Amino acid sequence: MARSKNRGNQEVNAGSMADIAFLLLIFFLVTTQINSDKGLQIKLPPPLDPTQPPPDIKMKDRNIFKILINSNDQLLVEDEPLNDPYALRDMVHEFITNNGVDPKQSDSPQDAVVSIKADRGTSYELFVQVLDNAQGAYYKARGGVLGISGEEYLGLDAKKPDEEKMIDRAKDAYPMRISIAEPNKLGGQ
Repeated sequence: MARSKNRGNQEVNAGSMADIAFLLLIFFLVTTQINSDKGLQIKLPPPLDPTQPPPDIKMKDRNIFKILINSNDQLLVEDEPLNDPYALRDMVHEFITNNGVDPKQSDSPQDAVVSIKADRGTSYELFVQVLDNAQGAYYKARGGVLGISGEEYLGLDAKKPDEEKMIDRAKDAYPMRISIAEPNKLGGQ
């Protein structure tokens, strides 16, 4: 009979394996793109003090630009139906830049409030489109103060001191006052 040689336990070189695993880890960390969450950039008001009654804010009705969206994605703007949500940008811009000229529109940009109220059945796409057009009207007005377009205004860099002063001047002239009301239940119930 042939004798089998007793080969002792052979060990695997773990150092090389650890090096390869480390290199693979580094490779995946470098090449993987991690998607960050995207959302609406909205500054929320501070919470109310529960011991204090809510403040009673009185505003002239002419200083409130009302936008209602129902569960069928139909717009009601200033009590009139609107089929084109893109027309909102010009309507809001006209409202906030009125400066008391038209007695049916805002007294001044500091008094103007754009109120958006949606139904719980409203599509996110339409709500975001309405909000984007309302914000776009403010950017257009702020750019107008500086003698530039709304797109150029958005391109200003707040980290540069001279551009930061321009942004602050435009924000003082046209403070963005957009009120998003709590949605109704589905179907306006």
